Amino acid sequence: MFLHALKWCLGYFKGVPEILAPDNLKPAIIKASRYGPGVNRALEDFCNHYGMAIVPTRAAKPKDKALVENQVNLIYSRIYAKLRNQQFFALSSLNQAITEKLNCHNQTRMQLKPYCREEKFLADEKPLLKPLPTAPYEIKFYSTLKAAKNNHIQLTCDLHYYSVPYKWTGEQVKVIYTRSMVRIYAKGEMIAVHPRNYSPGRYSTIKGHLCSHHRHYLDRSPAYYIEKAEKKSDELAELIKLLFKKGKPPEQNYRTCDGLFNLYRKTSPEIFNMACKHAIECQAYSYKFILNIIENNKKSFQKEDGPAGIPNHENVRGKAYYEQLSLKF
Repeated sequence: MFLHALKWCLGYFKGVPEILAPDNLKPAIIKASRYGPGVNRALEDFCNHYGMAIVPTRAAKPKDKALVENQVNLIYSRIYAKLRNQQFFALSSLNQAITEKLNCHNQTRMQLKPYCREEKFLADEKPLLKPLPTAPYEIKFYSTLKAAKNNHIQLTCDLHYYSVPYKWTGEQVKVIYTRSMVRIYAKGEMIAVHPRNYSPGRYSTIKGHLCSHHRHYLDRSPAYYIEKAEKKSDELAELIKLLFKKGKPPEQNYRTCDGLFNLYRKTSPEIFNMACKHAIECQAYSYKFILNIIENNKKSFQKEDGPAGIPNHENVRGKAYYEQLSLKF
């Protein structure tokens, strides 16, 4: 809200001053200091966008903002006090009434001065203002992510994937995103720019970012996965064909197919093909279902290889021992 109010304030003046002198409120100043105050990152981005320097007032020095405090008192007495008995049913009507009172205040002659505040601003101050930037300001958000093996990072707030150049695969990158754009940086250099996409589970990919090993991510299709599965086993090919016939969008099944191929590499062909057959019979084609079948079979094999029972030895008490009414030693 603080930045939103500043944005409308600069729009009202139709210009940008050289210096912004805020009070030491938390949305502006994280830690007050006379020589090196800690400025809120959002406010710093805002001032960089408009080309303003930030010089906050000193803590516990009311004289630094005496004129501002006096104007606040005048605004309360000349605007809010005159509207206190009126009732409004819409925000637009309230804003209109405030604007009328504000214009009246700015156009009222000042005491011992031959001019009003509006005339003083137009004559002396407005010519010194810099023009407003053409692009509107958007709040920036920051995140540090790792580029995955498929040359993409996942923006977790949207669950959407954005490509990065393949040489940064496995590296930590800095992501700065706004409402409309996503910018990716590595070692202080901007390596990728994408329009922000709010579709979860989708990919925003620039083909030049992918190395030759990963270009198949752009050309993925059901035919690609079916052809790849036919080279490995008939059961896997049949399972993938049925998976794509379920009626879901094909993109939702691509990661399942990748998981099945990963299981195929890690599992013996007999167990994997048996799991695929069982999944086809049950009409359950999910990665997790097949993984559970494989894990259960591995556990059953481990039990069969283990000891069948307790071996016979002299220390085992027989049935007759527990049938005794009284123990005899």
